[in-house]
Amino acid sequence: MNLKKDILEGFFIGVLSNFSGIYLYVGIATDYDLFDAIELAYHDEFLGALIAIGAILNFIPFFVYLKKDKIYKARGVLLLSMLMALVILYLNITNL
Repeated sequence: MNLKKDILEGFFIGVLSNFSGIYLYVGIATDYDLFDAIELAYHDEFLGALIAIGAILNFIPFFVYLKKDKIYKARGVLLLSMLMALVILYLNITNL
């Protein structure tokens, strides 16, 4: 069992699900394409909320990994979620 590999794989699955959540939200809730929506969210100080909305999809791989007893992959998804929380905190503090 390669722990670092499992954590890294979970981290990248978290990145993929986070960006998928952002893409789904932008596709459903707005008429903009992805890059225009991210740029608009940045200028309107909504980028942190957009990241948080996208991070909702991280629940799916996290709980699937827990159900399958793949604790270290779930830990990777959790690490990405904590990193996104720090990014959102930074964005809110600096008012970007």
